[in-house]
Amino acid sequence: MIRPRPGRALLAGATVTCLLTAGCAAAPHHATAPAGPAPAIATTTPAETRTVLLEQQLPNVKGKTFTSVLITFPPGGRAGPHKHGNAFVYAYVLDGTFRSRLAGEGVRTFRQGENWTEPPGTHHLLTENTSRTQPGRLLVIFIADAG
Repeated sequence: MIRPRPGRALLAGATVTCLLTAGCAAAPHHATAPAGPAPAIATTTPAETRTVLLEQQLPNVKGKTFTSVLITFPPGGRAGPHKHGNAFVYAYVLDGTFRSRLAGEGVRTFRQGENWTEPPGTHHLLTENTSRTQPGRLLVIFIADAG
């Protein structure tokens, strides 16, 4: 039986990295697996990795935190459907080409130097590195409730 590592959840056969490890268990930054044992599903899509670059409370906006994260997707890597709770999200493509789909919208393609935003509560249905040979990198900024 496959069990998710801490900070990860198994969703739709793909491993999803929790982007804000400090708040994942307590706050709905990311979708979580259903209660009970993890399903016995082999993961065939490589998972993304993340590096928190900066996390700090905003000094001029009481109760809000700024977090910047570098996310690297391996060739063909994709994140499963997820939400970031009440966080406002800004994503900037540093390297590669990504396909992305938010609830209520069609699939869009973003190349190096392009960006998108996600309003709080948005259901992000797809994030995928379109290259089968090269990694892709995103800089993702979260403005979220403190804690």
